[in-house]
Amino acid sequence: MAQQIIFYILAAIIAIFSIMAVSSKRIIRSATYLLFVLLGTAGLYLLLGYTYLFAVQIAVYAGGIMVLFIFAILLTNKPGERVRSELRIRRYVAGITAAVGFAFCAHIIYHNVNKVSQLVTLNEITPQFLGHTMMGTEKYQYLLPFETISVLLLTCIVGAIMIARKR
Repeated sequence: MAQQIIFYILAAIIAIFSIMAVSSKRIIRSATYLLFVLLGTAGLYLLLGYTYLFAVQIAVYAGGIMVLFIFAILLTNKPGERVRSELRIRRYVAGITAAVGFAFCAHIIYHNVNKVSQLVTLNEITPQFLGHTMMGTEKYQYLLPFETISVLLLTCIVGAIMIARKR
């Protein structure tokens, strides 16, 4: 019962701060709200008993990535400056795109949840199995997305430095 209450509190924190992160007009506040989302996610990992993922979430994402985001924000924008509002048509297009993306993700999850649960029950999840899955190149392994995200983050850093050099 206590775990359910903690789960609902963490889920509410994640949902509320996620909405605040994307709807805030001040970019530093958005980054701070994102930090709370990452900390709430770490709390979920701790609640599930995944202490390693909890530590990684705190150290890498809540620590390193947030410092990187704030550094990039401070290099590219004036921190107290308000973000200007977008046109209404862009808001509608963004809403429709988000709805289509949500429907696509829901479709994939709905049709693959049995496959994943069978895979998890067949194999005991050990740190070696998790590492092989994250860094493998076979089907249902994630080396390519992992490397793609690292290239994306490197591109963001280089872009922020180039924009800051122009000033």
